Amino acid sequence: MKKIFISSLFSVALFMGVAKAQIQKGNVMVGGNLTNINLGLDDPKVFSVDITPKAAWFIQDNVALGGYVNFGLQTTKNAPTTTTYGVGALGRYYMGKDVEVLNHGRFFAEATVGVGGVNVSRGGGNTNGLNLSVGPGFAYFITPNIGLETLLKYNGLVGFGSEATQSNLNLSFGFQIYLPGQRTANKVKSDIR
Repeated sequence: MKKIFISSLFSVALFMGVAKAQIQKGNVMVGGNLTNINLGLDDPKVFSVDITPKAAWFIQDNVALGGYVNFGLQTTKNAPTTTTYGVGALGRYYMGKDVEVLNHGRFFAEATVGVGGVNVSRGGGNTNGLNLSVGPGFAYFITPNIGLETLLKYNGLVGFGSEATQSNLNLSFGFQIYLPGQRTANKVKSDIR
């Protein structure tokens, strides 16, 4: 019985410690965007769905650096198939304190730089090269370790192909899991003692 009590106490302390520290130095963020509504600036009739896994490490409180991978596919009857891809580095900065109205929310800014491409079948506009994006987002923490988020980003692609540049504005929805780093785990252990 004593072991169960101590285990429960440790779990509650870890849960509470992480609730205040999900974006502290040393923690890890893993997740991604699962849906992506794409309003093409070059062709406003574009609608696509893609997946973008992400991972980042907090190098200091509120600042994370990491990477992303992107794969998207759009198919439409009687229209060319569009395939998108990308891989690169990402940076995030979480602003201020928790949002007053939603005590568990936080605004952030995200920027990425990497290699990417848009390839359209049947002679469409292809561009492969440098992929840059930037935009604001909002994360709502449904638990201390899991955040649901929305992100509005401008994406620019500069490179080679039948078109030298492509750009679009994306509204995406996803989630992130925040894992405590060694610093947070050690603090919780010392708090229990």
